[in-house]
Amino acid sequence: MARVPGPLVTGERVTSPDGAFNPTFQRHVAAYRQIADRLPLDGEILDLGCGVGHSFRELGPRTTVGVDVSAAALAGQDRETHVHDMRELPAAWSGRFAGLVSVHSIEHVTRPGVAVAEIARVLRDDGVAVLVTPNRLTFARPDEIVDPYHEIEYDVPTLRALLDGRFADVEILGLHGSDRYLGFQDGEKARMDRLLDLDRLGLRHRMPRWVMRLAYDTALTLTRRDGDARSAAITADDFRLGADDVDASLDLVAVVRGPLR
Repeated sequence: MARVPGPLVTGERVTSPDGAFNPTFQRHVAAYRQIADRLPLDGEILDLGCGVGHSFRELGPRTTVGVDVSAAALAGQDRETHVHDMRELPAAWSGRFAGLVSVHSIEHVTRPGVAVAEIARVLRDDGVAVLVTPNRLTFARPDEIVDPYHEIEYDVPTLRALLDGRFADVEILGLHGSDRYLGFQDGEKARMDRLLDLDRLGLRHRMPRWVMRLAYDTALTLTRRDGDARSAAITADDFRLGADDVDASLDLVAVVRGPLR
């Protein structure tokens, strides 16, 4: 049996631009950078489900507050942080935040409607929230959740349905990738398809979640440990935010205003 080289990578959160993880890391950096102008400059910004906080400085000079379920992920961040489930934020935070960002977080939670209700509650009446989540139609396979860390994956109608009724104004944009990034993604998808095609009996659908996560993490460790010139060349400039062809975008970006309580 082949030995997995180095520490096992977890697919739960992006932590490093090392090796072939760089394109995904840059995609996250780009999301923060592209949404910054949508947020108010005055008042605090809640960075919900922030993970290791690798990109919160892209929101500067705004003051951000980081929240994650993992104390280890928050350790060492140079800002105010709190360990909370995004579905159970402190009661004292009602109406506290001028803005809120949630980048690649909402797809990780069950009962996302509860999380959205909390987002509406902690925003000021004139606040703006921006939620970024992978587009189900382009992320892996549109008919299957391949990432075992994802609970729900969204397309435009399902994301809008989640947000309508909680906010007076819902705008959904798309984060698009350059040809260089899309070429990298096509290679990743081809590799994934080859692996999934080995499971002709669909056993993955009957395995416990922890088994699937271990298999997923092992595959990431093996396939993305070493980068190449193509993956290393990708930067945050390989992504753009726009209202065009949103169904074909990499990530859906929902900009919501007017919280309804």
